[in-house]
Amino acid sequence: MLAIVTPLAQAAEEESSNFLVSPDVGLMIWTLIAFLAALFILRKYAWPAITEALDKRQRAIEESIETAERARTEAAALLEEYRARLREARAQAEEIIARARKAGEVSEREAVEGARAKREELLEQTRRDIEAETRRAIQEIRSEVADLTILATEKVTRKTLDDDDQKRLVEEALGELDFSSLGGEHRN
Repeated sequence: MLAIVTPLAQAAEEESSNFLVSPDVGLMIWTLIAFLAALFILRKYAWPAITEALDKRQRAIEESIETAERARTEAAALLEEYRARLREARAQAEEIIARARKAGEVSEREAVEGARAKREELLEQTRRDIEAETRRAIQEIRSEVADLTILATEKVTRKTLDDDDQKRLVEEALGELDFSSLGGEHRN
């Protein structure tokens, strides 16, 4: 029995191996029908959905690219606007600094000129005060000299002088004195 089983097993084995290598016409028709049915179902229901999904994906990618391009363009425009405003702000800052420097220089110059003028004014006022004080002191000295001269003359002569004599003696005494050296003035 063993010998009989073996040839049957071999025949079945050959049939199964031959099935893959040499297919039957009926099997090919059923395979073709199944393939066409699958193709029809895929083409009728699956391909439109897949195509639509791929189209949507393509449109979404294109829109994303367009949006990104618009955003990049807007960002470039904003960057340029920012740079322009920054340049303008820098120019304004430099202008403000320049004006402040000029104003500071003008103010400093005015302050120096004002101080110089005030100093000259004070010096002139001091000179006038000194000259007035010197004249007043010379007048007091003349008056004292006149009084002393009259007193000395009265004592020397032991008589009272009349007004004309007093004036003459005072004028002579004052004429002999050099009052210009008292005022600190040396005139040539």
